[in-house]
Amino acid sequence: MNYERRQYGKAFLAMAFVILVVVTGVLAAMGEMLPAMSVSVMLVILMACFSWLTVSVQREGIKLSFGVGIVHRTIPYERIESTSIVRNKWWYGWGIKLSPHGWMWNLSGLDAVELIYHDGRCFRIGTDDPKGLKRAIDVKLS
Repeated sequence: MNYERRQYGKAFLAMAFVILVVVTGVLAAMGEMLPAMSVSVMLVILMACFSWLTVSVQREGIKLSFGVGIVHRTIPYERIESTSIVRNKWWYGWGIKLSPHGWMWNLSGLDAVELIYHDGRCFRIGTDDPKGLKRAIDVKLS
């Protein structure tokens, strides 16, 4: 059973778009075209790198990638002892974070699947489909 889910960061996209329009608009109105273009290019690159999170449960492991895949990670099943569905606190935020429970990759929402490693450490994967993701991982662990 292979599983793949892509989750979009709507709040991040909206915020980046507003910043793009406002900052570049103000700079362009001031006649600062080079800074306006620089800000535009940086924001478009940032949006391409972090606007969505793809989680794939495949034969070789759990593959996570933000955006176009520059930022990515593969977690081999051999490291994982068990999984559980958890709910993150809102103040943990989004992105790649070190939470009180270990590392977390999350794009939006509060639901996550926590991977408990054999060494006792944890890793949380934010998802809008915690039951489906947990089921897919558990099938690979069995």
